[in-house]
Amino acid sequence: MRMFDCDKIRESFRSHCSRLRGAEASQMMEFAVALPLLVVLVIGIFDFGTAFNLKQELNNAVREGARFASTQPTNDLCPTCSTPPSVDAIRFVVDSYLQASAINDCGLSTLSEPGAGSGLIWTYTATGNGCPSGHALTLTIARGVALAATNYGNANVNIMSTQVTISYPYQWRFNRVITLLAPGANYAGVSQIKTDASAVNMN
Repeated sequence: MRMFDCDKIRESFRSHCSRLRGAEASQMMEFAVALPLLVVLVIGIFDFGTAFNLKQELNNAVREGARFASTQPTNDLCPTCSTPPSVDAIRFVVDSYLQASAINDCGLSTLSEPGAGSGLIWTYTATGNGCPSGHALTLTIARGVALAATNYGNANVNIMSTQVTISYPYQWRFNRVITLLAPGANYAGVSQIKTDASAVNMN
């Protein structure tokens, strides 16, 4: 009958356990080094994806505003008038789209009407309702924009149109995790996402 050497078995077991502990420690160190990179990568993907989606929603909002503006009358417009009803209606169309898309309007819906527009341009500046500090949502409605076009006689003509422009403050989350890699780094916390759309005045 074969006899087992208990001392050799114990020594072999200790050796294997020691190697196992060394491998686990190495894996833990590798994970500790890689974790900040993974967190930054995931948050970065999420943050840029959110900003891209917001840009698309803002594009849709100004398109809706410009499309609605094209159907509004122009007989209430004048360079020295207070905000005409047709212009304020465009503001509410854009704001309604933002709210329906669950986008913070920074208090755009509660703003009082701006004063007389310079050159048929009216600007709404909203800074409330949780808007990033020191930044504003700006909605500009220009109802007298001339678009160059060519008519059937090949002559260049200007067609009056409305241009709706929005500048939206986007709060980046990336700044909160970039310090995991570089504690002294300071990534831009807020960026203005700007987009516009135009439509020919039909009235």
